[in-house]
Amino acid sequence: MLRYDNIARFEDGEVLILDRRIYPEKKEFVRCKTYLDVAKALTDMVTQSAGPYTAGPLGLALAAWEIRDRSEEDQKAFLTKAAFDISNARPTTSKRMSLLCGECLEAAFEAMEKGESTWDAIVKRTTELNDERYSQIGKIAGYLVEKFPEKGHIMTYCFAETIVGMMLKECRAKGKEIKLFCPETRPYFQGARLTASVCSDMGFDVTVITDGMPAFVMKKEGIDLFTTAADAICCDGYVVNKVGTCNTAIVAKHFGVPYYVTGAPDGAHKTVDTIDLEMRDGEFTLQAMGVRTAQEGVKGYYPAFDITPPELVTGVVTDLGIYSPYELDKYFKHTDGKIRVVV
Repeated sequence: MLRYDNIARFEDGEVLILDRRIYPEKKEFVRCKTYLDVAKALTDMVTQSAGPYTAGPLGLALAAWEIRDRSEEDQKAFLTKAAFDISNARPTTSKRMSLLCGECLEAAFEAMEKGESTWDAIVKRTTELNDERYSQIGKIAGYLVEKFPEKGHIMTYCFAETIVGMMLKECRAKGKEIKLFCPETRPYFQGARLTASVCSDMGFDVTVITDGMPAFVMKKEGIDLFTTAADAICCDGYVVNKVGTCNTAIVAKHFGVPYYVTGAPDGAHKTVDTIDLEMRDGEFTLQAMGVRTAQEGVKGYYPAFDITPPELVTGVVTDLGIYSPYELDKYFKHTDGKIRVVV
């Protein structure tokens, strides 16, 4: 599921996106014929976690294909608007997506000046960005797995995508026989359907629990470490991730279980008050995989993310090492101040 072309791909003037809302029960791709279809697919959660960082830029390639016969001026204006629309399909991650789409816009404009295919240039740059991200996350996995006991019990939350695959690869290389516990992550069940599937496919012992079980499981099963990725890591140490992360971090703190978040600090979010938390349709909380569980007339409430304060975070695991959430400014001293997308 983590292969690039199984996340999303540009093919014959369309973008095909694996529908993670129904995976693994069904393996179907949503076909997008315009970049606006891609933006809608992102809004509708066809792909989640790091999936949008492949699908979104490919949506920009589709935009380039759509206006391939127009003047250079029209193409630049259309692509600039498309980059904005795609980047803002989901507000909480808009700054990260803007960085990626900005890179792809530059590649398109350079190709335009050379008389080359703009959409091919964007597809190529998307692959390069994915390669860079996997390389960086491979380094993150190395630092994270050093914190795992030889036969550790590890709890995750939601679907950390790339880091899940890379940390398991690192565990195998180091001979660490870990057991994973995945809260289901309602209402889309990313933990049950996506994280657990990847762990199982890679041959690891994985157990799915409900979102209300982390406290019991941490104590009963002797959880050694809690880890998640993040949709944003603010420079002041606040972590934005799938709603429920903060609950589990509180429980981990109570039981003395370290919580390590993986990724790079977001230079675009100097402080937590720059975050625009996404509120989704509350109807999703009144059903489970399409089956209604609440009586008609009952209200639902669905914040997509929550915010975990730095006092609950043991460390931020980056490609440059592990930092205290209170000292993230040190990370940028080793990156020449460049803002990076590492998810």
